[in-house]
Amino acid sequence: MKFIDTAQIEVKAGHGGPGHISFRREKYVPKGGPDGGNGGAGGSIILRADASLNTLSDFRYKLHYQAKDGQPGGKNRCSGKMGSNLIIRVPCGVVVYESGTNQMLIDITENGEEIVMVKGGKGGRGNAEFATSTNQTPRYAESGLPGEELSITLELKLLADIGLIGLPNVGKSTLISVISEAKPKIADYPFTTLIPNLGIVKIADGKSFTCADIPGLIEGAHQGKGLGIEFLRHIERTRCLVYLIDAMSETPKEDYITLKNELKSFNPALVKKSKIVCFSRVDAIPEEKIRELKKTRFEKGLAASFYISSVTGQSIKELKMAMWEQLSET
Repeated sequence: MKFIDTAQIEVKAGHGGPGHISFRREKYVPKGGPDGGNGGAGGSIILRADASLNTLSDFRYKLHYQAKDGQPGGKNRCSGKMGSNLIIRVPCGVVVYESGTNQMLIDITENGEEIVMVKGGKGGRGNAEFATSTNQTPRYAESGLPGEELSITLELKLLADIGLIGLPNVGKSTLISVISEAKPKIADYPFTTLIPNLGIVKIADGKSFTCADIPGLIEGAHQGKGLGIEFLRHIERTRCLVYLIDAMSETPKEDYITLKNELKSFNPALVKKSKIVCFSRVDAIPEEKIRELKKTRFEKGLAASFYISSVTGQSIKELKMAMWEQLSET
């Protein structure tokens, strides 16, 4: 299934039903008087967070959503039936913007959370509501009020504790497949990962966290180059970032700087997140190269914490524990 993380839809609540105009006319009942009932309220549209969803693909083809209108009032002061609400299920982590102004309206993160997006119109009053001592036979009623309508943009940001970031083809997909039950596509060419992969990493009974493999970033990703611009937003939700640097790279420090600059250009807050830096694919280089890499300082006081191999399992358990401890501290 194609990963869809933005969608624009139109939502329209139901109109309120009109009030009724009628008069009571029964045998042996003098002075019957007005008895028109009120119209029913229109249905509202509600967004409900559902943890079983992880894309916005349901909104790819259906763009217009409308709740039911309220029914008209009736005789004998009978109120019209209320229009039923329309509940739209969305993934946890959806941010809703008003399409015209791009103003953020709501941020839905908790499973089962419900937000009334647009309210149904109020039903009109029947003529019985207007009877007074000086106006005993009102021959008018109110029309129902229109329901609210809105054009909204949905933007999905994955909810993950740990985000794996790196240049294309550094082993992010292989790593997440080793530390979790995720089954991403793995191949020996750039941009294998076209959608974010989310996995659950288990440390022990009752101890687990979520980890996201973000598609490879390249220089200029924040401007739309490569695939990064589509997925940088998912990094905003993570609590900790793991920078994966290819041990086979001839320019490891420059690779790190490229990643950091792209994050900073997209959102300066991203570079302030808790981080772990490690070299991947160390099984493919000689021991002398590893000794050289250990001398690398990516910035003042910052060196790689781990030298891992997803193929041989080298330092994988230690990295998982470091991730857990980092989350505990944040």
